[in-house]
Amino acid sequence: MSSTVVSTSSGLRLPRWAAPAGVAVLFVAAYVVFRGTGTLPHDKEAPQFLAVTELREWIDDHRNDNPLFLYFLNYIRLFVAWLYDLFQTGLSALGWPGITGVMGALAWLAGGRRIALLALGGVSAFGVLGLWESSVDTLALVAVAVLLSLAIGIPVGVWAGLSVRVRRAITPVLDVMQIMPTFAYLAPLALFFHIGAPAGAIATMIYSIPPAIRITALAVSEVSPTAVEASASLGATRWQTLFKVHLPLARSTIALAINQTIMMALSMVVIANLISAPGLGGDIIRGLSRAQVGIMLPAGVAVVVMAVLLDRMMTAVARRDPHAKRGRTDLLAAGALAAAGLALIPVLPKVWPETLTINVVAEVNDAVRWAEDNWFTVTTWIKDTTSLVLLNPLESLLTSAPWWLVALAVLVVAWRVSGLRPALVALACLLAIALLGVWEHTMQTMTTVAVAVLVALIIGLLLGVAAARSPRWSAVQRPLLDAAQTMPAFVYLLPALALFGTTRFTAIFASVIYAVPPVVRLVEDGLKAVPATVVEAAVSAGSTPGQLLWKVQLPMARRAILLAANQGIVMTLAMVVVGALVGAGALGYDVVTGFSQRTDFGMGFVAGIATVLLGVMLDRITQGADRRPSPRKRKFT
Repeated sequence: MSSTVVSTSSGLRLPRWAAPAGVAVLFVAAYVVFRGTGTLPHDKEAPQFLAVTELREWIDDHRNDNPLFLYFLNYIRLFVAWLYDLFQTGLSALGWPGITGVMGALAWLAGGRRIALLALGGVSAFGVLGLWESSVDTLALVAVAVLLSLAIGIPVGVWAGLSVRVRRAITPVLDVMQIMPTFAYLAPLALFFHIGAPAGAIATMIYSIPPAIRITALAVSEVSPTAVEASASLGATRWQTLFKVHLPLARSTIALAINQTIMMALSMVVIANLISAPGLGGDIIRGLSRAQVGIMLPAGVAVVVMAVLLDRMMTAVARRDPHAKRGRTDLLAAGALAAAGLALIPVLPKVWPETLTINVVAEVNDAVRWAEDNWFTVTTWIKDTTSLVLLNPLESLLTSAPWWLVALAVLVVAWRVSGLRPALVALACLLAIALLGVWEHTMQTMTTVAVAVLVALIIGLLLGVAAARSPRWSAVQRPLLDAAQTMPAFVYLLPALALFGTTRFTAIFASVIYAVPPVVRLVEDGLKAVPATVVEAAVSAGSTPGQLLWKVQLPMARRAILLAANQGIVMTLAMVVVGALVGAGALGYDVVTGFSQRTDFGMGFVAGIATVLLGVMLDRITQGADRRPSPRKRKFT
């Protein structure tokens, strides 16, 4: 039977779109009839908010006499604080000459002269920007978070790589940790670990551990079974096989896990400043609160430089042949750099001299004001048009519809797209959000996420298709995508704030920039993975380039495109919540308010949980979609 029709019991053949269209008409009719009823307006004095706030007060009052804190949580906080103080004191003792020399030496050993020059220039940039002490604090915090993340993540990843049962058990936990927006970590951590460097390091660990576990598990599980069997047949024990076969063969991929852990940690340490974590995040948050890009930009540049430097060093380590010996010249050069830096410690001041710094705050603020004055008409038109055509109608629809109708619509769509189990998970998440009392703000957040994801997918598809069809274009945009993916999330707020001011569209613009790179990569990889024989067969049958794209490549790259949509949703949701600092409102505003005002802590804590539930709901729908059969392959009877 043709896949474009549906057969009924009477033999009548209906178009395949008839059933979905009929269901859509029923939902529209129900909305018209019940509009404005069954809504759940936001109440900041809701009992559940007050109960959580009272719990926070009780915990603060009993922090020093409760056994859970006295014998467990306080020791964790003290250990992390001691480790941070150790790194911070050591880096401060080295001063800028010592850190510059040691980083240059490590970079030379990792990747040669070019990486060493990058390290010397990058470390010097921290001082030139006038952010030496903040940069040292950020390096110390990243070092602590990465060290602890790898100490936990690599052993667990190895265990998961060797055991399918362990991998299945920890996958849901890792999913939640990665779906959960970064803001959602902060409220419970402030509750249990107070504020400061320890809480910031632990928050960073939660964000950076999942890639360490996942990539390590993948590396170990993909080791050749033949090599493992050969080791066992020679009488090697399990531990010998692990250290002599699994880990050496998985070395390059585990180096990638370390690299991704460092990148995740750098993304989180800025946000951790909201719970008083030290470092460059303080300058960025201060600039956001004052809406001054001139304050934010130097700190954002410093974070980007740090990310690029560490990324290039770890990438060089991963690509190096483990059996290749370093030349004597490289060892002598690295040793000379380290020795020169250490020898200059007692001679030069440990803090970067102010005479060698450049202050660009006034100039950047002047440039932003010029852009606002000269581009005001264009940016205002874009912002107002998007609000009028997309944001306002969708928000009005979601907030005025009965909660049960929205839940039923999500259930039907999820069932259709991903199957029964993901649909039930999505429904459970929405019901939990309704019970938590943040339904209205959740619908507002979902509006922002939906618009941002739509724009990100359109741009990502266009750029991904262009890259897949043109190797030259792919080569041009690849370094731009690399740079975009190494930048911490907060950096994307800089151009958005400069162009659009503090509005919810600012958060959407920043979210699109943040989410587009992975979407482009996944679409490009999916199209390139289409078998060449299929493409040749379509071309030989007379397909035009447009027909080849729409009839062959895009349908066969369906899984990659759905994965791109999934990643776009997860990253956009995280960024939209961060965008609360520049006017996004809704759940993100509740979370930020909960941090800044003790009386609203309960509302912020509950809003963080609701954000997680919203992320799980959207993630499960799109994750299940790539496991469903294509509509062309379904049979209707």
